[in-house]
Amino acid sequence: MPTPPPTGPLVTRDDIAAQLALLGVEAGETLLVHSSLSSLGWVNGGAVAVVRGILDALGPAGTLVVPTQTGAHSDPAVWVNPPVPEEWWDRIRATMPPYDPLITPSLGVGVVPETVRTWPGARRSAHPQTSFAAVGPRSREITDGHAPDCRLGERSPLARLERLGARVLLLGAGYDSCTAFHLAEYRIPAPRVRVGRPAPGGWETVTEVSISSDRFDELGHDFERDRPVVRGTVGAADVRLFPVADAVAYAERWLPLHRPREEDFHHPRA
Repeated sequence: MPTPPPTGPLVTRDDIAAQLALLGVEAGETLLVHSSLSSLGWVNGGAVAVVRGILDALGPAGTLVVPTQTGAHSDPAVWVNPPVPEEWWDRIRATMPPYDPLITPSLGVGVVPETVRTWPGARRSAHPQTSFAAVGPRSREITDGHAPDCRLGERSPLARLERLGARVLLLGAGYDSCTAFHLAEYRIPAPRVRVGRPAPGGWETVTEVSISSDRFDELGHDFERDRPVVRGTVGAADVRLFPVADAVAYAERWLPLHRPREEDFHHPRA
């Protein structure tokens, strides 16, 4: 069978920069970007063109931040997609390479974050499961000091992004991927879970706040209904743009009402 022709639209680096500027992305600001490359159309240059286009819109004084999570650095006992045989668990724990911010690839967040992670001058935070990478003059300020027992809370890049007045850009991604909502989970009563992972000296277990993206799509729907959210398109992708602080504050009120904390016990995230 011949390969089918690509589906459009054709999207270039310049298109991305121009369309982001039309949406209101400002030179010099800080953006936390969640992205889906495939949603944009046929991008000439792929993820590299997307990153260049975003950086063009931000200018040299702006900072681009992305999640570079490594969820596989976790206890195999909690793996469900897919699970592994129980008889493998001990060997996996004993031999899993520890997280290295310079070389450990991101997982499950898309090709754009992985491109940012390896970008010249990029910095990456130290948490072995929920790191962020950043490019720009504020990258060190945002990524340094990510506490190993604080995945997405007050001692993570999310809290720094909130304080800096950063905005979230959902570039073809849905609200279910909006990590800013997780910061709210640290500010409301929430159960704690034991989280296992590899460490330089061997296996370690830490106590963490239980986090879950369950119902984040509903949360995002209500947030967009009640709060000012910039909506538009880049290429074929639906785009949302809003302040981190607004999303966190709204989620702090919404989650206790719509997602009882007992629900979190059934959905720990390693």
